[in-house]
Amino acid sequence: MAKAARGPSIRDVARRAGVSPQTVSRVLNDFAGIRVATRERVLEAMAELNYRRNLTARTLVTGRSNTIGMIGPDIPAIGPLSSLHAVERAAREAGFHTLLTSTSPSPDDVAGALEFLLGRGIDALVLVAEHRSVQKAVDAAIGELPVVHLLTGGRPQRTSISIDQAGGVRAALEHLLALGHRCIQHISGPLDYSEAQLRRDAFRDMIFSAGLEEFPNIEGDWTTDSGYAAGQQLDPRATAVFSANDQMSFGLIHALADQGRSVPGDVSVVSFDDTPESRHSLPPLTTVHQDFEAVGKLAVKVLVARIAGEHAPPNDLIVPWLVERSSTAGPRASA
Repeated sequence: MAKAARGPSIRDVARRAGVSPQTVSRVLNDFAGIRVATRERVLEAMAELNYRRNLTARTLVTGRSNTIGMIGPDIPAIGPLSSLHAVERAAREAGFHTLLTSTSPSPDDVAGALEFLLGRGIDALVLVAEHRSVQKAVDAAIGELPVVHLLTGGRPQRTSISIDQAGGVRAALEHLLALGHRCIQHISGPLDYSEAQLRRDAFRDMIFSAGLEEFPNIEGDWTTDSGYAAGQQLDPRATAVFSANDQMSFGLIHALADQGRSVPGDVSVVSFDDTPESRHSLPPLTTVHQDFEAVGKLAVKVLVARIAGEHAPPNDLIVPWLVERSSTAGPRASA
């Protein structure tokens, strides 16, 4: 079998540029003191030869791969995917590459995901683990590697970057209460997910504080199908629904339409996430906006500072806000 052709080496670049291999190495690693003309000559030679640096060798020399590893859940959901994409964009702007893998809550799967990333010499880790068992398993295995947890939603910690889930729920329910609703039912996400439980807890606190009857919780799984199924289980007295994410809200609105009930004429719906599709549902969805872009940018700022041994910026909870559209109205319209 014929061997693949060898790509150009640092020595090839050095010969083309008329400099030493050490000078090429210094240009590649951004050493100070290289004359502008020399740097330009080396870069021109690299372009002419289509040179690609050997990242493995660079890691051995510098001790850094300029790579941020990312672990996400193996079940795709809007929040985790949006946050990881935002991390990737922010990392690229900061001069880093990203490497993504996913895992289930299984200890063996978590160990396999970590082995894959750590074996590639990552400089830091971003973890979106909505099960606390995954967070604990990763924390126990990473040693001194800089890590941030995304979308934990609770109290801010040194290693967490998240959106204020309770604050988002308060904004949603204050909106419904201000419209006059007193019979509000909740469709939660799967309660073994930390953010679903946080939203559920905040909902119950608000209902209790307002002195309202608590209707049975309907637990979904983040999908439109589960939202549709939840719509068939609503208490007939409910004039409003707080749904834990937009996808379930879309399914809920479909179920209500199939029952001959209108939104917001018969039932108001307020949701969570503010996905692009929420602007185009029928009716357009009133929903809590989560700033996933801000999550990604802050995560990278914290990690880059920690990689450099610098003081990391504060990582307070990111404040969400309610976007009012056409899926909510006063309960009189629901009568």
